[in-house]
Amino acid sequence: MDRSDLFARYDEELRTADYADVDASPNGLQVGSDEGTVEHVAFAVDAAVSTIEDAIDVGADVLVTHHGLIWGGLDRVTGREFERIAPLVRNDLSLYVSHLPLDGHQELGNAAGVADVLGLEAREPFGAMGPEHIGQRGVLSEPTSVADLTADLDDALDTGGRGVQLVDAGPAEVESVAVVTGSGVDWLDEAVDVGADLLVTGEGKQKIYHEAQEAGVNVVLAGHYATETFGVQSLQSLAEEWGLETTYIDEPTGL
Repeated sequence: MDRSDLFARYDEELRTADYADVDASPNGLQVGSDEGTVEHVAFAVDAAVSTIEDAIDVGADVLVTHHGLIWGGLDRVTGREFERIAPLVRNDLSLYVSHLPLDGHQELGNAAGVADVLGLEAREPFGAMGPEHIGQRGVLSEPTSVADLTADLDDALDTGGRGVQLVDAGPAEVESVAVVTGSGVDWLDEAVDVGADLLVTGEGKQKIYHEAQEAGVNVVLAGHYATETFGVQSLQSLAEEWGLETTYIDEPTGL
């Protein structure tokens, strides 16, 4: 397959262009060339020296990640930026990135993956980011103990031993659940507005404890990395359907 064809397929599926004005990450091809062919694609949550080296070691032509190397511009390529970008260029390894588009995709995205774990039904977009959404909400088939849901996430997610945290601030049994993966506690007010009993996200901020108590909404902090493995794994499955060899590089951060 031509690299340009692979990138175009992902861009179309993920609606990459629609997120251009709301995402600090330049999504799509971030480093490298769209010329030439691709036979082997590596996938990782984070673009870092270690994951880039692993992709090179397995002979990948393209590395697809959720978190890329550029955020809001790049002034110069020195220091850490050079150490990350130089191996990509030297080894003709193209870096394709999908940040918010992969959070918000309602079938392939990170929030959709968490919703699958929880068995949410009647799903709708959640987590407004300008005109787009970066999360998902839904309802459980029956009211369920928030403690049981927390335990289910702890069992299912790759938390790197960190464990899932519960801010126990709402009803003991929940039915309506909102999900924004990664760093999503800023969407607590939207969760309140839609009547959610529980907001599931990755990492928290100090203020969320009191805000959740005052709002009467439970908040689960399941880990930034742990809640954001689903999207790249979905893109890996697509690449395999398209006849490409793939490798998933798992490097849980415990954060």
